[in-house]
Amino acid sequence: MLSTISLKGEQPLESIDHTLTQLHDTPFFYRRFAKRALDVLASSLLLFLLFPALICLSIILFIFTGGPVFYKQNRAGLYDRPFIIWKFRTMQTDDMESSSHQYEWKDEVPQDFSFTTPPTLTITKLGKIYRKYSIDEIPQLWNVFKGEMSFVGPRPEMIEITNHYSPTQKKRLLVKPGITGYAQVHGRSAITHGEKVNYDLYYVKHCSLLLDLKIVIRTIFIVIMGKGAW
Repeated sequence: MLSTISLKGEQPLESIDHTLTQLHDTPFFYRRFAKRALDVLASSLLLFLLFPALICLSIILFIFTGGPVFYKQNRAGLYDRPFIIWKFRTMQTDDMESSSHQYEWKDEVPQDFSFTTPPTLTITKLGKIYRKYSIDEIPQLWNVFKGEMSFVGPRPEMIEITNHYSPTQKKRLLVKPGITGYAQVHGRSAITHGEKVNYDLYYVKHCSLLLDLKIVIRTIFIVIMGKGAW
């Protein structure tokens, strides 16, 4: 996959990103510098503080479901560049080889599309708990530290889905994907793809420190309640 992709003959994503920064009300300094600095500071601090918890969660997962403890998958990152996302494994080991998804859409991802766990995959009992409270997402702190993700941004989509993006849908790739995002606090996995894209495009345009703080605070309450997980 090319690191610079064009939108059906239009400008590359990097050029559109520069145009959006100039035209919209996204604070340039925060988007370009401060957001990354905060990501590095917060992710390194949390990785240090949560290291004992990560070890305990890994041991519990290994005892009840065996290995491997982690699950990794290719996802679309900034400007549609692929990267490997890390999670705690929540599915049966036998199902991991068949966890790929195939789609045959034309022109764009349908607006009414809603992602659900394929019936061929079996989520373990412990995995359901990890997913409900987003414990399986904790290893993504490493992705944030490496600069592949941010704390806040559109959730990283599977490449099998972004391959079918329309020019408008591709614009959600103009910012780094996040552990949480504007769409996640407006329905998490309970909204359609069209609704998710609309929320993500709003975030691309209005990304700011204040909005990020609001999203993080709302995420904490949503995770505690265990709402919208699949």
